[in-house]
Amino acid sequence: MPTIAVTVVYALPDRATEIALELPAGATVADAIARSRIAERHPGAALEHAPTGIFGKRVGRGEALADGDRVELYRPLQADPEAARRRRASARGAR
Repeated sequence: MPTIAVTVVYALPDRATEIALELPAGATVADAIARSRIAERHPGAALEHAPTGIFGKRVGRGEALADGDRVELYRPLQADPEAARRRRASARGAR
């Protein structure tokens, strides 16, 4: 059976966990996450609910993978990007 090589990645502010896998052709994002066992390395991160992507493009867990794909698990945003932009603009205006 043909296989594909993929990487599963979860990045934290100070480090990243990268796990290289070989999966059967037709495997999905969910298959890669399960096979990587990445949730065991980050037990408090609630990765079962984390948004996922491939090379920075958000995709669902049912998305089929291609050889060489990089599966990414995203952390929740620490700040609303729009609110942060408003604070920066306000601070510049106060100068």
